[in-house]
Amino acid sequence: MDARLNLFENPVAGKFFRYINSAGKVLSDSTLPLATQELVKLRASQINGCGFCTDMHSKDAAHAGETAVRLNLIAAWREAKVFTDAERAALELVEQGTRIADAAGGVSDEAWADAAKHYDEEQLGALVCLIALINAYNRLNVVVQQPAGDYEPGMFG
Repeated sequence: MDARLNLFENPVAGKFFRYINSAGKVLSDSTLPLATQELVKLRASQINGCGFCTDMHSKDAAHAGETAVRLNLIAAWREAKVFTDAERAALELVEQGTRIADAAGGVSDEAWADAAKHYDEEQLGALVCLIALINAYNRLNVVVQQPAGDYEPGMFG
């Protein structure tokens, strides 16, 4: 299976990727915990049906020390005891922020207030931008049907 369009070799898409990858570096260098960042990226990718990003972020998280139990339970995080209250607040925010079209009114005040209890203003900024960024990556890969399964941690950096 091949992608409909090679996003890495296309001149416009390749340039676009360089810019959004720079945005991603700003977020990975923020004070938002890296484990939370990977959980957020993985959960958004699952919701959006992005196999490429689901593959990438589950492998990156495992490579960074995330446990198989937590990775296997992320889709059912509400019923799982393995996530902290802060992670649960971030997962709720990413779900509501990713399902904007499904949710009348977007992100609820309750979800925002819960996240604000656990993250400072810089971290909230990083979290909001991360949700937007992973959704952009998901949409790029889903539109071109980017195949999943071959990703190896570190192959893009």
